[in-house]
Amino acid sequence: MVKASTPEPALPRIHTIRKQRVVLDADLAFLYGVETKRFNEAVRRNIERFPDDFRLELTAEEATALRSQFATLKPEGRGRHRKYAVTVFTEHGALMAANILRSERAVQMSIYLVRAFVKMRDEIASNLSVLRRLSEIDKKLLEHDVVLREVIERLQPLLKPAPEKPKPKIGFHRGNR
Repeated sequence: MVKASTPEPALPRIHTIRKQRVVLDADLAFLYGVETKRFNEAVRRNIERFPDDFRLELTAEEATALRSQFATLKPEGRGRHRKYAVTVFTEHGALMAANILRSERAVQMSIYLVRAFVKMRDEIASNLSVLRRLSEIDKKLLEHDVVLREVIERLQPLLKPAPEKPKPKIGFHRGNR
């Protein structure tokens, strides 16, 4: 007998804002199966569980940049009449949100989110090794560039044609005996 498994939800959009990896309130609400408005109400009712390093409210500039960069909210569509600032949650905040919602789906999605954040950390770590290697290659190229410039500077005088010597005049000249 084949066990039916639930399909994995769409990978949440994990953004980097203020040098922290975060998930939008709307994305978390979708994952936890509640409306964004109800999700934010639950968070506000339990605000003491969300210190500043768990939850961030975006400035108008950050929200606009996020909206234009990732097309998270269309100005003419859903979310255009948001009463409150866009809220984002760090990994710890996303887990705390699952605790305040207390539903089976929230527990499953919190496990899923932890795995997504871990996967992202692994990818960043693997990218760091690639970036280090690229940095080493860049340094070597710069060293080679300096050496090549020196070689070119030394060769350029040799490439210039020698100045022409004046040709002796043919025939008899006064003063020549």
